[in-house]
Amino acid sequence: MTHFYRPTDGHGLAHDPFNAIVAPRPIGWISSVSADGARNLAPYSFFNAFNYRPPIVGFCSIGRKDSVANLEATGEFVWNLVTRDLAEAMNRTSTADSVDEWGRAGVAAAASVEVTPERVADSPVSFECRVTQVVRLLDQHGVEIDAWMTFGEVVGVHIDEQFLVDGVYDTAAAQPVMRAGGPSAYYEVGDRFDLHRPS
Repeated sequence: MTHFYRPTDGHGLAHDPFNAIVAPRPIGWISSVSADGARNLAPYSFFNAFNYRPPIVGFCSIGRKDSVANLEATGEFVWNLVTRDLAEAMNRTSTADSVDEWGRAGVAAAASVEVTPERVADSPVSFECRVTQVVRLLDQHGVEIDAWMTFGEVVGVHIDEQFLVDGVYDTAAAQPVMRAGGPSAYYEVGDRFDLHRPS
């Protein structure tokens, strides 16, 4: 037996399973500044890497939030890796009201090198990015929906050297936190296994 549903008709479950199925997902903890210099720090659960060279990352904002407006105005942002130690602070930045999220979360800022927005000082990895595209998403009928996808080229990378082992970044050691399904589920990186590509 399988549970089949058409999303347009509703899922008939206690919670929409889509987010739980496409999971776990890295968190886009995005720092930006507005045209007049106001800081913003916000997490996005629809985030990932989309290209290798040049490195391009992207996140989707459901609703046109401050981050989208900031990125359109300035063309810059920073992605900050959320670790287990930073998970509670990240969660405190997930509100929509107009406050200084940095202060609410109690996180320190560090200067970036290539872009204006600051990075989260305690995050072991940060990507400084320049916006390449902001795309409003469409449904299957070509109708605009209330979602904006922002892509940015990574122009600067900060890595805490304790997570570099013989020149290789140790993903699990940083304890990255990822978004899963349901209203509150998160995961850390679990057991590792290796697969070698066929030659």
